[in-house]
Amino acid sequence: MLEFKIPEMSDKKWIDECLSNAHSMNCEYTFGSIYIWHTAYSTKVARYKDFFICRWGRDKYSYSLPIGRGDFKDAVLQIINDAKELGITPVIYGVTESYKEMLNTFFQGEFEYSYDDGSNDYIYNTSDLAELRGKKYHGKRNHITNFKKNNPDWCYEEINEDNISDCIELHTNWIYDKDENDSDYSLEFESVLTGFENYKKLGFKGGIIRVNSKAIAYTYGEKGANNCFVSHFEKAPADIQGAYAIINQEFAKRLLEDGYEFINREEDLGIEGLRKAKQSYHPSLWLKKESAKYIGK
Repeated sequence: MLEFKIPEMSDKKWIDECLSNAHSMNCEYTFGSIYIWHTAYSTKVARYKDFFICRWGRDKYSYSLPIGRGDFKDAVLQIINDAKELGITPVIYGVTESYKEMLNTFFQGEFEYSYDDGSNDYIYNTSDLAELRGKKYHGKRNHITNFKKNNPDWCYEEINEDNISDCIELHTNWIYDKDENDSDYSLEFESVLTGFENYKKLGFKGGIIRVNSKAIAYTYGEKGANNCFVSHFEKAPADIQGAYAIINQEFAKRLLEDGYEFINREEDLGIEGLRKAKQSYHPSLWLKKESAKYIGK
């Protein structure tokens, strides 16, 4: 029987240990992501033997794959039983090809799969984002060149407890330039604040671009599976040409120095503008993720 609870900071150690066994680079397989979004998605977590299992939703639930070590089939059966007790159809989210093969091995013909390309993860070679070499990155290099020309007094610095308030102010102003009444922006900002409030405890890493001492761009994220860094947030004013491009490159340079081979910049959620921006950086892998609905034998 699975016992789900709201994730707490004290859960980080055992969840991190379980997630270290993930054999795909899903953006949702980090404790920080689970923790900062748990209010928005009504996330609850359960420990089953040496597996981590996540359940999202209020009236309509979906589950993560069981991530950890041990009897995978047994852990999936626990998910199926939990859903049955709730009177719902079991649905497992974020199923990559390797996990799909595992589900089909143990539950042949018992899961029905659906696919939404807005749920795919954009994964990049860190060296590509740090170096921006070749014709395909010509436009990005031009944006950065123009930024440096127009803002000679720019600098990069690591996010720390002394400058987090500058990031929050920047994000607040970014919302005001959009529609501050949009619930999606409010939910995101709540998650951003939760991340900043627990920045050090969550092991986050991020950077800021300043112009004339004022923060004009920031980004942060955390270590994921398989030598991959998961980038959670990146914000800059749309009217400063090259602001996004330079924070992206400067932060990627630091991640390359830290030995990260890949950067996961998460999904585009089917949002056209977001999709265009993520595709413009030419991902090395578009990680396909499906939902698996249990239909039984």
